[in-house]
Amino acid sequence: MNKQIFVNLPVKDLPRSKDFFAALGYSFNPQFTNDQGACMVISENIFTMLLTEEFFKTFINRPLSSAHESAQVINCLSCESREEVDATVAKAVAAGGATLREPQDMGFMYSHGFSDLDGHLWELVFMDPAAVPPQA
Repeated sequence: MNKQIFVNLPVKDLPRSKDFFAALGYSFNPQFTNDQGACMVISENIFTMLLTEEFFKTFINRPLSSAHESAQVINCLSCESREEVDATVAKAVAAGGATLREPQDMGFMYSHGFSDLDGHLWELVFMDPAAVPPQA
């Protein structure tokens, strides 16, 4: 069995967050979606659980921080091309998100990112294996 990852993120407005990520092309597994949380399908083995802040708090014994004010994690996803990176960031901005910084082009790797409606950070990367410099 392949390992799976479930990234749990607190959100202020679950329907609005679902609309945001649907605008980026993601779907939700209805078996694990209700009014407290939604299981966003990123790939066959990668999922993000968008959880209302109140429900998220039931899993922790410390204060909930604001992702708009501080950062602990950057969720990084690979893309098939530079064009997919740019198109996804453009969709995120059009849906209410914000860019993190200018795109970064390192030759073998191209990246750009956005923050979602709740301030969570998302980095998108395309790596060209043929352009990776050989190890010395």
